[in-house]
Amino acid sequence: MTASHHQAPAAAELLRLDNQICFALHAASRAFGTLYRTALRELDLTYPQYLVMLVLWESDGLPVKEIGARLRLDSGTLSPLLKRLEAGGLIRRLRSEQDERSVEIHLTAAGEALRDRAADVPRQIAGATGMPVAELADLRARVAALTAAIDGTPEPASPEGCP
Repeated sequence: MTASHHQAPAAAELLRLDNQICFALHAASRAFGTLYRTALRELDLTYPQYLVMLVLWESDGLPVKEIGARLRLDSGTLSPLLKRLEAGGLIRRLRSEQDERSVEIHLTAAGEALRDRAADVPRQIAGATGMPVAELADLRARVAALTAAIDGTPEPASPEGCP
């Protein structure tokens, strides 16, 4: 091997937009945003509202604080989302019986029923990527590991086969 094989990339190469992981993730996020907007239109949900509903479909009756932690959203961002979901008849906010300072979010019958209609969204998204489900699951796990490494936290467990 020549010395050139051991040299660090030149500054100009390091600063190329196409070499930035942050830009690749940003571009992918924007592309996914477009896909989700289309897939969620018939459910009358925005992407952030969909994320709230996913959390509640997993665990109904969570405190607002826990939903915010799961979604990495502060209360200033989460509160308007919850108000819109409540106005749409999908959730209801109730004071906790154990701690009146805490508000719990519960699905309504309409919110529960929406789960069945939403079941096809992950399939639509997976299909639009053109990637096999196993590759999507691996990519999701790798992005979660990257996020955990940046945050300095352990990565969350992923359900088997979930992209």
